[in-house]
Amino acid sequence: MSVLIVIPARFASTRYPGKPLVELTGADGTKRSLIERSWRAAMAVKGADKVVVATDDDRIRQAAESFGAEVVMTSESCANGTERCAQAYANLGADHDIVVNLQGDAPLTPPWFVEALIEGLKNSPSADVATPVLRCDGETLNSLLNDRKHGRVGGTTAVFGTDNNALYFSKEVIPFVAQNFDAQDATPVFHHVGVYAYRPAALMAYPTWASGPLEGLEGLEQLRFLERARPMMCVEVEAHGAKFWELNNPEDVPLIEKMLRDMGQA
Repeated sequence: MSVLIVIPARFASTRYPGKPLVELTGADGTKRSLIERSWRAAMAVKGADKVVVATDDDRIRQAAESFGAEVVMTSESCANGTERCAQAYANLGADHDIVVNLQGDAPLTPPWFVEALIEGLKNSPSADVATPVLRCDGETLNSLLNDRKHGRVGGTTAVFGTDNNALYFSKEVIPFVAQNFDAQDATPVFHHVGVYAYRPAALMAYPTWASGPLEGLEGLEQLRFLERARPMMCVEVEAHGAKFWELNNPEDVPLIEKMLRDMGQA
């Protein structure tokens, strides 16, 4: 099966304008933009036949082409990364069996997360979409709770059923847990990793659906699938010592740079 990885990137982020071009310093002092680090993460995925950056901004296009990425220009009207992926897929000729959305604000995404999604979708014909979830340890859960306490969104959490199909995603920390956890404790909260593998039919249907109330309230594009009762499979992945965090706010930059140093990533 042919696999396309699309990295959607826009300049006009509400919370962090210009985010794809923010430079992050690696373990050896090398500065690379967020979009370059995300592209490098995509290029490390085994089984991907093509990797492209999808954007509507010439500044991002020029930056991406400068480090060797293939770029597909998309419309400013794309409401989110999934719509941008659908347009990029169509612009490329729509000839891939699986389309992966590796969002441009997640440069620490381990390649095996994406590989697990691709494998999961191949083996689950009833699923329209697959997305990874990572069980939080106490340190990560406490960080998420602290962000919410101070009015920040530090990440998205997911709940899913015994069939692994998603029940809900939220920027709040769900499910509610009353107990405290030590840093290395396993917790019942799952951090949603913002990567998606779509079957083309589901991806191309997505832009034709109106955004529902839950998607509007949470600002989470994946809820459009759930509001349409389209099955989204949650694939539990293991970190294997890797650190994962999305760059959502300017305050996340030093945290991600520390993770880069801890992992020895240039």
